[in-house]
Amino acid sequence: FDGLSIAWAVVEHITSKIKAKTLFATHYHELTEIEGILDGVKNYKITVKEQGGSIVFVRKIMRGGANRSFGIEVAELAGVPKDIITRSKQILSKLEKSDLSKQYKNVEKHTEIDKKDYLIVEQTIQNLDIENLSPVQAFSVLYQLKEQLKDN
Repeated sequence: FDGLSIAWAVVEHITSKIKAKTLFATHYHELTEIEGILDGVKNYKITVKEQGGSIVFVRKIMRGGANRSFGIEVAELAGVPKDIITRSKQILSKLEKSDLSKQYKNVEKHTEIDKKDYLIVEQTIQNLDIENLSPVQAFSVLYQLKEQLKDN
């Protein structure tokens, strides 16, 4: 999940810090969920037809996200040896059935930023007079925010 985590963080950084229109291509279909979390993110996909265990790219771009990754199929199209493709499918099947995917989904739920919480933090920070704030006052503000977010 390290690659997925890096990709997710890059999308967050682009949308919150750089704020540039960006085409972000990835095989991590899980990233399609970011559209509902971050403003300005829109999913597009290349239409794919599945035929007899293989895929064909229709060369049509549509709104929405892929429902799964086609990494193994793409590797097969690229000429990766058949024994590696077969073994990859076996490993993928085991991983999809393992607790790893359940653990990932639980982590994902806890990493979503509640917009209400975000607005509370943003408004509090914007209202601070930083130039006249003592370290003790700053600590107090952070403590109050932490307690307020706990309650939400």
